[in-house]
Amino acid sequence: MSDPAAAAHEKETGPSATHVHGLAATQDVERIEAPVTWKAYLICAFASFGGIFFGYDSGYINGVLGSQIFINAVEYVGAPSVSESHTSLIVSILSCGTFFGAIIAGDVADFIGRKWTVIMGCGIYLIGCVIQMITGLGSALGAIVAGRLIAGIGVGFESAIVILYMSEICPRKVRGALVAGYQFCITIGIMLAACVVYATEGRSDTGAYRIPIAIQFIWAIILAGGLLFLPDSPRYFVKRGNVAAATAALSRLRGQPQDSEYIQVELSEIIANEEYERQLIPSTTWFGSWANCFKGSVWSGNSNLRKTILGTSLQMMQQWTGVNFIFYYSTPFLKSTGAISNTFLISMVFTIINVCSTPISFYTVEKWGRRTILLYGALGMLICQFLCAIIGVTVGFNHTHIEPGTTDVSLADNISAVNAQIAFIAIFIFFFASTWGPGAWIVIGEIFPLPIRSRGVGLSTASNWLWNTIIAVITPYMTGENKGNMKSSVFFVWGGLCTCALVYTYFLVPETKGLSLEQVDKMMEETTPRTSAGWKPTTTFAAQLADEKHGQV
Repeated sequence: MSDPAAAAHEKETGPSATHVHGLAATQDVERIEAPVTWKAYLICAFASFGGIFFGYDSGYINGVLGSQIFINAVEYVGAPSVSESHTSLIVSILSCGTFFGAIIAGDVADFIGRKWTVIMGCGIYLIGCVIQMITGLGSALGAIVAGRLIAGIGVGFESAIVILYMSEICPRKVRGALVAGYQFCITIGIMLAACVVYATEGRSDTGAYRIPIAIQFIWAIILAGGLLFLPDSPRYFVKRGNVAAATAALSRLRGQPQDSEYIQVELSEIIANEEYERQLIPSTTWFGSWANCFKGSVWSGNSNLRKTILGTSLQMMQQWTGVNFIFYYSTPFLKSTGAISNTFLISMVFTIINVCSTPISFYTVEKWGRRTILLYGALGMLICQFLCAIIGVTVGFNHTHIEPGTTDVSLADNISAVNAQIAFIAIFIFFFASTWGPGAWIVIGEIFPLPIRSRGVGLSTASNWLWNTIIAVITPYMTGENKGNMKSSVFFVWGGLCTCALVYTYFLVPETKGLSLEQVDKMMEETTPRTSAGWKPTTTFAAQLADEKHGQV
């Protein structure tokens, strides 16, 4: 599928003036990629499917923790709820496994390829699901914890490498929108989990929690089976020195013949950038390759250390927004207030808002840019969190009374105030889902140079899961009635952290919209985050390399 306008432009400008490794190259910074085809859209969109089992695995545990059958299995028959310590362990253990999985996946992806690493992660994930299925009365806690730990390793493989894979195969002009599709699939997974849990909560047997666990098989099998038929990343093959395989993969991704000038020009740009980066980051030992991620000055915008700090801290900030408090603990938290009659339904409403809001980013991330939506998203979230906290501590969640004629049924003093808090939580979810949810994943896939990209993305994803684990561990102690019992005051914490995210974005996050991964390297070398939106490329790496080889530079 060719582009007539591009063909006309090629006719006017004449053939490429330079060559890199026998491949045609160009000095036109706007012609380093083939026109986007539906095939490219579909391939990249399918890769984002991995977000579904990431989201589902994160989402189903929220409702399961409120299931009386599960409470009986983990604690004892008739227990009012899962204890704070067991809740902390069950929720956080998945994130713990994912942390280690994401770090390991970086090495594996450089060794066997991006595609096969994700497929391996699906296999590990399935093993974890089987172990969770063993969960039964009398042995529930051990099986569920062990299974979620192993499943977490698989999710770590997937969450790190799908982002890496998509960033490397997506066309630059729609890369942000397509990678945002990964976050969209995460939200779909969370919603599907909420629907399944809502449908099974009334069961009187262990199917109340075993069915939600078993459905996870479907997502992993679909992703692994589909990836078998997709090409691996051309940039991975270039890094391995296999230009022929890179050409074949790029041809399939762009829907162009291998001898097309579009394919040659894009491949020559990737190769030239890889050679340029190798001059800055020479090949070394396994330990040395990890050490490369931390080389350079923290004050240099293009240093590896600065990029690693940016990637890991960006994911930390995403977790600090408090969104996982809503999706992990909203059911038991709302239940503890005594103000909500059907907490499962409210949780499902939150997930539906999450799903419906995320596609907005498909447009805004390419129209307004990554940096802009992160700034406005942080501002919107902090306003919602502080308003929810203020209402709660004055007239909302924190004020309940015992229903006359009962000894343990508490009701909110002001139902309207409680409804206002729920509304602000819903608006908070809207801001997160349309900005920070996809935005953080998009940026970490774009900022690292090829020699350290797999490890950089792995470390950034591991940071996400490290803070996910920490928040999952401490939240039950912050909000539990027998522990911190913060109730609505917990929203002051999240609001303060959202304020940190706003300041952080303004000073440290660059704008990467519309740039190829190779151009992002040059942008970070020549500009600062606050001026990055105005940067435009002036030459290509292929032209620069050709000039150097001809002694002109």
